[in-house]
Amino acid sequence: MSKSVSAENQITEGSIVGALLAFFFPILLGTFFQQLYNTADAVVVGNFVGTIALAAVGGSTSTLISLFVNLFVGIASGTTVIIAQCYGARDFDGVRKAVHSSIAIGVVGGLISMVITFVGAVPALVAMDTPANVVPDSALYLHIYAIGMVPSFLYNIGSGILRAIGDTKRPLYFLIIACLTNIVLDLLFVVGFGWGVMGVATATVISQIVSCVLTMLLLLRSTTVVSVHPQEIRFTPFATRRVLRVGVPAALQSNMYTIANIIIQAVINSFGTNAVAAWTAYGKIDGLFWMIMGALGISVTTFVGQNFGAQKYDRVRGSVRVGLGMGLAIALACSGVILAFGS
Repeated sequence: MSKSVSAENQITEGSIVGALLAFFFPILLGTFFQQLYNTADAVVVGNFVGTIALAAVGGSTSTLISLFVNLFVGIASGTTVIIAQCYGARDFDGVRKAVHSSIAIGVVGGLISMVITFVGAVPALVAMDTPANVVPDSALYLHIYAIGMVPSFLYNIGSGILRAIGDTKRPLYFLIIACLTNIVLDLLFVVGFGWGVMGVATATVISQIVSCVLTMLLLLRSTTVVSVHPQEIRFTPFATRRVLRVGVPAALQSNMYTIANIIIQAVINSFGTNAVAAWTAYGKIDGLFWMIMGALGISVTTFVGQNFGAQKYDRVRGSVRVGLGMGLAIALACSGVILAFGS
């Protein structure tokens, strides 16, 4: 328990700026490595397969996948908020129920997302006016990617549980391992075996399973308040409602941006394969900015949650002010870099 207690003290006591930065950087690095999944896929197929494959792995496919990633991350943020509040208030029974309800949400939510992707991938690609020569590879990538949706959801839920009690480092370590696995398998499957789009999709799924297994094993073997007991995994009504009441609006808010991008993507698709590939390259740069801001948002969310649960409202207000200031500084810095070095 010493690791958990020290993390909680860091969040509910001492310097707000120092605590937020200590929380922010591991989450930022974790988000960066999560972004590397699709980026690595795009780089490998762009260099070793061709423009059509690049358009298939990026473009419409990337935008549609973002819908589900935002859903997973949004629900996981609901898990983080509720567990952080209960942990800050020393309501350990509430923590236990929220943990097991969240795991149940991850399993069922991942299965539903997988079925939706299998059924809706081709209709969605056609509705977005994806070039006809890109649709087969795009659909293949989505169908294989769908197999990894349960592990992906569970990883995000598990990392949200750990972050709620102040553990930001181990989710980062697991994600680094998974991303390195993805890069190695991308090269093996595409360059070595010549599997093309199927290769990068398979590498991504295996990597998601790796991150999920490492996170779940940690929670299953944990002796802390957030330890997972398989026989207790169920939808506890009150805990489930609390998690979804925070997580669903967060997911919908994140997806407003993605839905706007889907509309833009549909227009871009009408200009042909080269335009789709160019938009894919731009999207990776744009994604870096939102990755940084998202990491800041998760940091402030957890910080506020624990201090709210501990009834330290001055620290809640202070963390919001500090977070807004950090957000403004990051936005100005990123804008300057993109304007100066965009080419």
